[in-house]
Amino acid sequence: MEASSSGITNGKTKVFHPVAKDVNILFDELEAVSSPCKDDDSLLHPGNLTSTSDDASRLEAGGETVPERNKSNGLYFRDGKCRIDYILVYRKSNPQTEKREVFERNIRAEGLQMEKESSLINSDIIFVKLHAPWEVLGRYAEQMNVRMPFRRKIYYLPRRYKFMSRIDKQISRFRRWLPKKPMRLDKETLPDLEENDCYTAPFSQQRIHHFIIHNKETFFNNATRSRIVHHILQRIKYEEGKNKIGLNRLLTNGSYEAAFPLHEGSYRSKNSIRTHGAENHRHLLYECWASWGVWYKYQPLDLVRRYFGEKIGLYFAWLGWYTGMLFPAAFIGLFVFLYGITTLDHSQVSKEVCQATDIIMCPVCDKYCPFMRLSDSCVYAKVTHLFDNGATVFFAVFMAVWATVFLEFWKRRRAVIAYDWDLIDWEEEEEEIRPQFEAKYSKKERMNPISGKPEPYQAFTDKCSRLIVSASGIFFMICVVIAAVFGIVIYRVVTVSTFAAFKWALIRNNSQVATTGTAVCINFCIIMLLNVLYEKVALLLTNLEQPRTESEWENSFTLKMFLFQFVNLNSSTFYIAFFLGRFTGHPGAYLRLINRWRLEECHPSGCLIDLCMQMGIIMVLKQTWNNFMELGYPLIQNWWTRRKVRQEHGPERKISFPQWEKDYNLQPMNAYGLFDEYLEMILQFGFTTIFVAAFPLAPLLALLNNIIEIRLDAYKFVTQWRRPLASRAKDIGIWYGILEGIGILSVITNAFVIAITSDFIPRLVYAYKYGPCAGQGEAGQKCMVGYVNASLSVFRISDFENRSEPESDGSEFSGTPLKYCRYRDYRDPPHSLVPYGYTLQFWHVLAARLAFIIVFEHLVFCIKHLISYLIPDLPKDLRDRMRREKYLIQEMMYEAELERLQKERKERKKNGKAHHNEWP
Repeated sequence: MEASSSGITNGKTKVFHPVAKDVNILFDELEAVSSPCKDDDSLLHPGNLTSTSDDASRLEAGGETVPERNKSNGLYFRDGKCRIDYILVYRKSNPQTEKREVFERNIRAEGLQMEKESSLINSDIIFVKLHAPWEVLGRYAEQMNVRMPFRRKIYYLPRRYKFMSRIDKQISRFRRWLPKKPMRLDKETLPDLEENDCYTAPFSQQRIHHFIIHNKETFFNNATRSRIVHHILQRIKYEEGKNKIGLNRLLTNGSYEAAFPLHEGSYRSKNSIRTHGAENHRHLLYECWASWGVWYKYQPLDLVRRYFGEKIGLYFAWLGWYTGMLFPAAFIGLFVFLYGITTLDHSQVSKEVCQATDIIMCPVCDKYCPFMRLSDSCVYAKVTHLFDNGATVFFAVFMAVWATVFLEFWKRRRAVIAYDWDLIDWEEEEEEIRPQFEAKYSKKERMNPISGKPEPYQAFTDKCSRLIVSASGIFFMICVVIAAVFGIVIYRVVTVSTFAAFKWALIRNNSQVATTGTAVCINFCIIMLLNVLYEKVALLLTNLEQPRTESEWENSFTLKMFLFQFVNLNSSTFYIAFFLGRFTGHPGAYLRLINRWRLEECHPSGCLIDLCMQMGIIMVLKQTWNNFMELGYPLIQNWWTRRKVRQEHGPERKISFPQWEKDYNLQPMNAYGLFDEYLEMILQFGFTTIFVAAFPLAPLLALLNNIIEIRLDAYKFVTQWRRPLASRAKDIGIWYGILEGIGILSVITNAFVIAITSDFIPRLVYAYKYGPCAGQGEAGQKCMVGYVNASLSVFRISDFENRSEPESDGSEFSGTPLKYCRYRDYRDPPHSLVPYGYTLQFWHVLAARLAFIIVFEHLVFCIKHLISYLIPDLPKDLRDRMRREKYLIQEMMYEAELERLQKERKERKKNGKAHHNEWP
C-alpha cells in the first residue's frame, strides 16, 4: 500500500513540452546567505530551564526576526543562523577526555563548526552541536558523489490516434461521476519535492553553475547534510595511528554516549494541518502517514525517503507492496473458507461421521481413554471440512504462483523506485574494515587490489576453521530446537491420559483438543524464550567468524538469526503436519517412546485440525506479542523518562526542552537496524505460504496485521525513536534471496500437506476406485457414500496389550462388553490370513500420494519458471525513459560544452588570438 508523491505538486499543473534540442539549461542565481557562525567550543553554555508559558508570552510580546525564531526552536546554534546537522553526547565524568579533545580538535580542522550545551536535567551530560558550512558540504558532496538536481525533466506526450483519444474523453467523462479515490493522499498537503522532477548528476564544484541552486542553505536537505557530517566523523582521528579513527569506535569504547541527527521539530501542532499547513516534514509525516486515522491511505514514500533515507524508504515500500499483494491472496483464502461453509451441509463425509452412532472407535491412549462413538467427533469433522475441501488444491497452486508473482513484480516495483530515487547507477563505496577485524589481523597485511593500500589479511585456513566452528554451533542450536520439540511430543503423549482421566467432563471428553491447545501455548513460550538465547548465540558465532566489513557481518548475522527463528517457529508445525499419527502402529502393536509412552494418534476426524490449531494460535499470539513489544516497549521507556523529569522538577512546571534534549530522551533505533522489522515480516511470509493449504485464513490474518504494522512502524519511527541516519540502499539485500527460498520450500510443503496430512488423496482414490462410481469417471458427493466405513479398520479388543487395555469394557454403548472397535487405517481384519496386514487400498493410496507430490511440484515449478520468464525485471516504459534520459543528458552535456567553446572562441577573437583551424 504505497504511492509515490513524485508527481504531486502544490496545486501546480505540470506543463508537458515537446522535446527540443535547443532547450537552455536552467540556472538560478545563487542566493547565498552569509552566516559567520561562531565556534565557541571553549565556552560551555549551561542549559536554561524555561517554561512553555514563558516562551509563548515572549513570542506574543513582539515580532521576532528569523534568527530569534531559530534560537527558540532548538534546531540552530545560539546565533540562530547555523543549522545543527549532527549531535554528539558525552558525560563530563567519562575518563576518555583526551580522545574526545583530539577528536573535536580534528573536527574543527575539517571545517565543521561546533557548539556545546549542557543538559537541562543533568549537568553531567554535554551536547556537542555540529554544523557543516557550505564549503565543507560542497567538498565532501563531490567526494561522496552525492547526486543533486541540475535540470527539470522534460515530459512529452506520446502520439495518440483519434480513436484512442475519443475513448479517453469518454472514460474521463465517466470518471467525473465516480467518487475520488479515498486512498490517495491530498495533493495540497504534500510538498513539491523538486529532486524527483529533475535530472540529477554527481555534485561538482567546477560545474556548480549547472545545478539548480535557489539557496545554498537549503540546497542540501537535512538528511543529506547529516549523512555528509557522519561521513566526515567516520574518518577523523582521535589518536595518532592509522587505525585510530572513526566515530563508531568512540561510541564503542564509551567516549561518546550517543550520536544522532535531529528531528525537524515537533510532530504535533496546535493548529490544523488543513488550515495552517505542516510545521515541518516530521509533522507532515505524522499527520499523513503515522497517524492511525490514515490507515487506509497510500504511503508518501518520497517524503519518507527524503526524511529517513533510501534504506528505510525501501523497507516501507516493500512492506506496502507485500501488504497490497496480500489482498488477492486473502480474498481467495476467505473464498475457500466460505466455500467450505456453504458446502458443509452437502459434504457426504461429514454427514457419515455425524450419523455414525453405531461405529465405536478404539481409545486414543492407554487405560484411561474410553471408547467413543465416531459421531462424537462430528464438530471436528465439520471444522476440518472448512479448511480441507475441494478448493484447497486450487488455493495451494494459487499461493505458489502468488509467491512468484509477488517477487517478480517486486523486482519491477523496485526498479521504478530505484529510478525515481536515483539509485540505478549508485554503487556502494568501498566499505571500511571492521575495527575488530583490524585488531585481530593487524600483524598480517597484504595489498588491496582496489585501493592499492595495505590492509589486514585473514588466512584461508583460519577463515575455514572459523566457518566450520560456526556451522557446528548452528547445527547444535538446531539440535536444541529439535530437543525442545521432542519434549513437547513427550508432553503431548503423557498429558493425553491425564486429560482423559480429568474430573471435568468438558476436558475429559475433549482430551485431544485440550492436549493440542496447551501444547501449542507451551510451545509458544518456549519459542519466545529460545529467541533470546538465539540472538546471543548468533552474535557469538558471527563475531567468531570475524567478518571483514559491516555488510558481511550483517549478512552473516541475518542468515543465522533467520535459520534459528525459522526452525524454532516451524519445527513443531512440521512435526504435526508430517509426523503426528504417521508412525503410531496399530492397536495391539503400538510404537512407543523408550518402550514406555505410546505415540500420539490423530483425531478420529483427521490430523488437519491439529495443524490448523497450531498455525492459528502461533500466528495470532506471535503477531500480537510482536506488535505489543514494538510499540509498548518504547512507549513505556519514554513515559518513564518523562516521569523522572516531572519528579525532579515538579509536575506544576511545564518544561520546554530544546530539540536535542527531546531527541536524546527518545529511544535509539535497534542496534541491528531494520533487522527486526524485516525478520518479523519474512517469518510471517513463511507462515502465509508454507502451510497455507492447511490454513487458508493465514493470508487474511497477515493482511490485517500488516495494515496495523505499517502505521505502527511509522508511528514508532516518527514519534518514539531518535531520527536514524539516512542511509542509501538499492534493494532489500539478503532478504530477497531468503524470500525466494521460502517460495521454493512452500511448493514442496504444500504438496506434502495435501498428499499426506489432508484426506484429499484417500477420498479421490475411493471415489474413482472403490466407491459407488468406481470405473465411471465421476467424483461427486454421491460417489463418496461409504467412504468413512472404508477408511476405518476393525480391531478385536481381546488382542489389546495388557498396558494398553482400557479400564472400561464398552458396555455403556450396547449393554454388553464390546468385542470389536474401529481405528483409522487400511488394514485387514483380525480373522484374515495375515491379521492387521496392509490392504490393497493402502498401497493404492500410497502410490496416489507419491504421484500427486511429483505431479504437483513439477506443474507448479513449471508455472513459476514460466511466470518468471514472461515478466521482465524492468517495465518497458521505464526502460524507454532510462534510454531517453541518457540520450538527453548526452545532448545537454554536448550543448553545454559547445556553448563553452563558443564563448572561448569569441574571447580569443576579441584578444586577437583566433586560429584558422580552430574547432568548431
